[in-house]
Amino acid sequence: MHDKRSELKRSYKENPPLAGIFKITNKANGKIYIDKGLNVQGVLNRQEFQLKNGSHKNEELLLDWKKFGPENFTFEVIDNLKPSDNPSFDINTELSDLESVWLNELSPYGEKGYNIPSRE
Repeated sequence: MHDKRSELKRSYKENPPLAGIFKITNKANGKIYIDKGLNVQGVLNRQEFQLKNGSHKNEELLLDWKKFGPENFTFEVIDNLKPSDNPSFDINTELSDLESVWLNELSPYGEKGYNIPSRE
């Protein structure tokens, strides 16, 4: 048992989860939701879990989930952050920058999406 656990820890350290950007799409009305995560697949799974359990933080998305049903939503990772060995690499800054690129590209606001524009 102990060897299996050590093996899992070593494997995790050698292959950390990928950080990235994900998109939730409502196929019924075309609206999208964009977000990021240091473990993008894990965060995406949590988003789906929260929608299924009625605890998602985005009220509009949750209302549409209840209205249209889970079969009308897709969940996908749309971009991964490439790991870097550069000592000045800041994964949080790089991930936020990558998210900004996608938000600018897809504009998931108002009639097009569920994101709320930031007040910068």
